[in-house]
Amino acid sequence: MHTVAYSLGIYLLNLFLAFLQPKFDPSNEAIDNDMEDGSAGGLPTKQDEEFRPFIRRLPEFKFWYSATRAITIGFVCTWFAIFDVPVFWPVLVVYWLILFALTMRRQIQHMIKYRYVPFTFGKAKYNKNSS
Repeated sequence: MHTVAYSLGIYLLNLFLAFLQPKFDPSNEAIDNDMEDGSAGGLPTKQDEEFRPFIRRLPEFKFWYSATRAITIGFVCTWFAIFDVPVFWPVLVVYWLILFALTMRRQIQHMIKYRYVPFTFGKAKYNKNSS
């Protein structure tokens, strides 16, 4: 039962990271487009440059659908003795926490570096008559 829960936790962490990441990664585009002439740049900094809204790599509906399906499969797997592998569960918990901390730290640093916020509650709101 512990291995099923651990596997489910790793899969949900992977889904969550895909949900947080942008579909078009600025670091990959900079490497692809500007590496030839040696001027790898970042996001648009001027008014007339192209604006790209935040588009998730994994859309919200697919995230919830995959998470629900995985939880259901994990729940069904706990009914069978073949998945009840004896493990020392504190090791799995500590390893998962370390993995979570490292991946989220890397993702948050990437979000800060390229200044994208995947949530709507932290974004600036503008009035229509702001002139």
